[in-house]
Amino acid sequence: MITTLRTDITIGDVCEGFVYNEFEGKGLFGLSGKLVIQPEYQRNYIYADGKKDVAVIESILKGYPIGLIYFVKVAEDKYEILDGQQRITSIGRFKTNKFPVFDENGTPRYFRGLNPELQEKINKTPLTIYICEGEETEIKEWFKTINIAGVPLKEQELANAIHSGPFVTLAKEVFSNSRNANIQKWSAYISGAVDRQDYLRTALEWISKGYENEDNIDKYMSLHRYDDNINELKLYFDSVIDWISSVFDDVKPAMKGLEWGRLYETYHNTAYNNQEVSTLVNQLYEDIFVKNTKGIFEYILGGCQDKSLLDIRVFDESTKRVAYTKQTNSAKEEGKSNCPLCAVGNNANATKIWSLKEMDADHVTAWTRGGSTTIENCEMLCKTHNRSKGNR
Repeated sequence: MITTLRTDITIGDVCEGFVYNEFEGKGLFGLSGKLVIQPEYQRNYIYADGKKDVAVIESILKGYPIGLIYFVKVAEDKYEILDGQQRITSIGRFKTNKFPVFDENGTPRYFRGLNPELQEKINKTPLTIYICEGEETEIKEWFKTINIAGVPLKEQELANAIHSGPFVTLAKEVFSNSRNANIQKWSAYISGAVDRQDYLRTALEWISKGYENEDNIDKYMSLHRYDDNINELKLYFDSVIDWISSVFDDVKPAMKGLEWGRLYETYHNTAYNNQEVSTLVNQLYEDIFVKNTKGIFEYILGGCQDKSLLDIRVFDESTKRVAYTKQTNSAKEEGKSNCPLCAVGNNANATKIWSLKEMDADHVTAWTRGGSTTIENCEMLCKTHNRSKGNR
């Protein structure tokens, strides 16, 4: 890769003809139309928080350097920003009066409201820019390298860079667009930030079975890199979302971020009664003995068999000791084992008194049958019988 250092390009030059797309939340063009500010391999603009964007402008006003910027030469007198698009977009947005900085008195100051000397100072500030030329693989590798510092790229942001093309462009328009009217509905089930590509990552994970192997996501993106539509991706994503809302009438906070793609593949061919599901969800949500509310939904989808998903509250040590003492004293008086199941019938352990460490606490009435995790519903069994009892 060939690099050429340029120090003659100023902020005024770069911001000439600056275009910012409010709908997509990204800088588009600058340098009089010669510069693409956010090529598809770049992450979304994430500095619009009133802190990072303001800090860039304050650094310029104080005469501080704002760091190296890298352009890629894509044609004669045509460039893309390889690194620095967050800073350049912040500067362009400030110059087009999208946000203010604040003076020592806390008064907001937009670019148009600055005195001419400060405006001139900003416009004439030179930037330190390296112009890079090379093969796509070299450029993408360099992009990954220089983005190790600063705000780290997420896996999907890197994947977008590696597999940039029409597929990524179209996918970002749907799944990375914070103004998409569907985001609010999706946010009930998906964790993360739209502009950090978390929703796109989820969509790709679902369709590629990336929850089984993350490499599947890259394979899928590579296979579809030059597709001119994302119909398959959208259809599958919508199928999962529609299935969730068709099974669960209630939207609960614990639904957010579950492995819905895996659950869909496992259970979408099973029929469910919405009213029964809703009743179970609310009962389990209100049950003080359920410690893991996130496991409620898979527990119900699986036919309420795997109670380990709920992390049911177990008997505490104090309760175990009380139950053990009561059982043991009674067993000794009656001349039989302190394990109620050993004491039944003729067996070698029918009169054995087990030590506390040789026994486990168990629900007399199983929790799944309405039994509570209280002293009244606690009995001590030898470990062998407790493990063989199961949920009977």
